[in-house]
Amino acid sequence: MSLHAVNRRRFLETAATVTAATLLTSRLGWAADHKIEKIGLQLYTVRDLMKADFDGTIAKVAQIGYKEVEFAGYFGRTGQQVRAACEKNALAAVSTHVQYDELDDKFPSVIETSKVIGLKYIVCPWIPENQRDWKKAAEKFNHCGEQTKKAGMQFAYHNHWFEFLPVDGKLPYDELLKECDGNLVKMEMDLCWITAAGADPLTYFARYPGRFPLVHVKDLKKIPPLTTGGGQNFGDTVDLTSVGDGIIDWKKIFAHSEQAGIKHYIVEHDKPENPFESITKSYQYLEKLRF
Repeated sequence: MSLHAVNRRRFLETAATVTAATLLTSRLGWAADHKIEKIGLQLYTVRDLMKADFDGTIAKVAQIGYKEVEFAGYFGRTGQQVRAACEKNALAAVSTHVQYDELDDKFPSVIETSKVIGLKYIVCPWIPENQRDWKKAAEKFNHCGEQTKKAGMQFAYHNHWFEFLPVDGKLPYDELLKECDGNLVKMEMDLCWITAAGADPLTYFARYPGRFPLVHVKDLKKIPPLTTGGGQNFGDTVDLTSVGDGIIDWKKIFAHSEQAGIKHYIVEHDKPENPFESITKSYQYLEKLRF
């Protein structure tokens, strides 16, 4: 064999080895380097500050690094004022929480305000205990979903823990997923409350892929005792903490983000002692998180 042939063979063998190693590294790097591109905040976390200084609080949220926000009330501002405050601070107003009693006659007005702000999602965050007829709730949600779809938006429901506790042998969350049209009604899964209830988010991601475009990201220090009803002062009865300081395995959950259909990761803490300190710690943890 000529020297030229030997050199050529060695070159091809080396090139093949390098190529394989590069592909493997690339694949491993891809698997390890997923990150949240735009971290969001549920402004309920800073509600008292919003009430005192709406524009200043919005500005501070943006300064921390948040890119998206979810509203829970507008504190007397018009839709246009809300939109202007977000645009001024380069924040995307992704979604809003709307109470159950606003889903009937008031809902067209809710939609109009949401369109002015530029929201993508309208979310019902809670069903009062005396109105938890899950079949009727599903019918209402489907109707709302039809209206929001016509307006170019998406309707969704946000859970607490009671949806994962059996009622007459059935889990309300399962009933909602079964009775609601998957195209009209999505789920904003609160990853803290489903964990508190002892249920597994990954089970739902596998069973209902793509149904969870929004998630609430908040942490807790231990699993609390829970009941289906009665007094539930969230944040008082549960030992919540900033994201990354609790017991939830965020890497494990977010590794299934694509299956779940997660598009928006929204930090929340129901009752932080120091709201800005809490949301800063949560942001810093999530900004560094790779999964």
